[in-house]
Amino acid sequence: MDPDLTQKSVSFNSARFLISASKLDECPPDYGAEVAFAGRSNAGKSSALNAITVNGKLARTSKTPGRTRLINFFSLNKENMHLVDLPGYGYAKVSRDMKDDWQKHLGHYLNERRCLRGLVLVMDIRHPLTEFDQMMIEWCEHNKLPLMILATKADKLKFGQAKTAMLGIANKLKKYEYIEHLVMFSATSKLGLDECRAALTNWLEAPDEVED
Repeated sequence: MDPDLTQKSVSFNSARFLISASKLDECPPDYGAEVAFAGRSNAGKSSALNAITVNGKLARTSKTPGRTRLINFFSLNKENMHLVDLPGYGYAKVSRDMKDDWQKHLGHYLNERRCLRGLVLVMDIRHPLTEFDQMMIEWCEHNKLPLMILATKADKLKFGQAKTAMLGIANKLKKYEYIEHLVMFSATSKLGLDECRAALTNWLEAPDEVED
């Protein structure tokens, strides 16, 4: 392997849009390493991605939550390394059939994508652990996929309120083995940004598992 590629650290501000996919066979080749971001439509997923990559236009933010209906891939400065923005759910005013279609293709990606190193679940600290959040947590637990939870919009609460909210979330998640990180986060104030980036780096740069 090229020694330059092994020594160079991942740089999140190198993120660039690569491709959008509506289904699994439109995704980039399934090797390397990637981390996916999921969240209910109004949880602040796009804002979190933009803050992590220091690019206010990387992921679309919209006054109408739920506009993103595709799996969006962003390349990083290391070869075959991606951040992935998964479709949001919850508030989009679309047909039931379209929502079912989204869920089907999202399920295919999560179940079959071999290079997926971890999932970042973005939830609003003021409205945590929705039905969608719980479904994603259970899925990661069942499939033994490392999970990081970003409790976003922490700047909307006083610090004491935010700490209390985090304690409440942590207490409800004690039984789950594969939640590796629970981060109080604000895209506005940059709270939790360094912790989030460090966890992403560990996932993305972990050595590949050697198969027998």
